[in-house]
Amino acid sequence: MSEFIKEQFFIVTGASSGLGEATALELNKQGASVVAIARREDKLKELKSKCANPDNLYIEVKDLSQDIDNLPDYIKTLKEKYGKFRGMAYCAGAGSIIPIRALTYQDTLKLFNINYFAPLFMAKGILDKRNNIGKGFSLVCIASSAGVSPSKGQCIYSGSKGALIMSIKAISKEVSSYGARVNCVSPSIIKTPMTVNDEGILKDDNKEKYPFGWGEPHDVANMICYLLSDKAKYISGQNYVIDSGGSL
Repeated sequence: MSEFIKEQFFIVTGASSGLGEATALELNKQGASVVAIARREDKLKELKSKCANPDNLYIEVKDLSQDIDNLPDYIKTLKEKYGKFRGMAYCAGAGSIIPIRALTYQDTLKLFNINYFAPLFMAKGILDKRNNIGKGFSLVCIASSAGVSPSKGQCIYSGSKGALIMSIKAISKEVSSYGARVNCVSPSIIKTPMTVNDEGILKDDNKEKYPFGWGEPHDVANMICYLLSDKAKYISGQNYVIDSGGSL
């Protein structure tokens, strides 16, 4: 049975690959209409061709790390185009290993822009009551297990994700009065194009930390779709770590 209907519109950012792609495909498969946002139009067109219901997937090309201060206005234009939104999954993000001795302000700003400031200002826009359905609306942001338990070299990355987790918890208290819910999902290592192409991530000596093996994008997408659905109507302000039960 479908969890959603085509009249329910969801935004998915970072939809061209990895966790964003898996989330967009699963929402679409479950019957929802999805506004898929990413930087590359060619990848978004590939996504549309993979959909179970391609007529219910809409492409929006946008670099969310640019013009961050105006992202709430961008949300407003999307609402005027598609109507009020039922939910949003913010899946765009970037990772980086930078030890403190090599730290620069520009490195820090670049990572915080996409991992923290962009989702915060997208949240500001989508949580404006003029842009969402009100009671029943759900926002889910992808954070990271590194935001809870970082490894060496992750001072910037874990800082950006930890900041996002805490901000989402605070925001949940602001929007609960009109029935909106906000949560985070924090995966550990997941087999995405980025990790598969990095030989240093999916290495054998990391396997003992993952008793159920490497996670797949759909493992995270399933949790996101659950939190976006009415099945999770009593859940807000939480951070769900998806880590195969052993990485923290």
